Amino acid sequence: MRHPIRSAALAAVLAPLLAFSVSACAPLFRKPPPAGAPLAEVTAALGQPAAVYPAPDGGRILEYRGQPMGQFQHMARIAPDGRLVSYEQVLTSENFARVKVDGWTKDDILRNFGRPAEVSRVGYHDYEVWSYRYKEAGVWNSMMHVHFDRQGVVRQMLNGPDPMYDDRYRHR
Repeated sequence: MRHPIRSAALAAVLAPLLAFSVSACAPLFRKPPPAGAPLAEVTAALGQPAAVYPAPDGGRILEYRGQPMGQFQHMARIAPDGRLVSYEQVLTSENFARVKVDGWTKDDILRNFGRPAEVSRVGYHDYEVWSYRYKEAGVWNSMMHVHFDRQGVVRQMLNGPDPMYDDRYRHR
């Protein structure tokens, strides 16, 4: 027989977690509006973005966050006239391959990939490292690590297994 107090306590703990997880995944289950849709239609369909970045052409880029635990991040690109240009899952091997080491900055990375799952430092070079969870080649649970120098310029890109999914990193 279930204990009513334990069941109520468990429900009180799980309900907010479930609500958060469903709201975090909402962009996954919503159908994006077609290209050319006005900004109001985009936010009505997808919800409010987690962040908004200015685009070089005068438009805006809306971040629909999947990090820190998900392996996705969606970006809606809005033209200067306020209409949707594209909506895509940006954490892909092909998109990471476009990054120009020694050329791109933190702003470029934010506009293209949004905020990272984790931020750390590498003391030897005094680099700040932004790490993104993603499915490498659509198959492997990976993390892409983007290393920035003190000026915020990308100096190195490294990928490897995501410790969250790799048994070698789990404490027993």
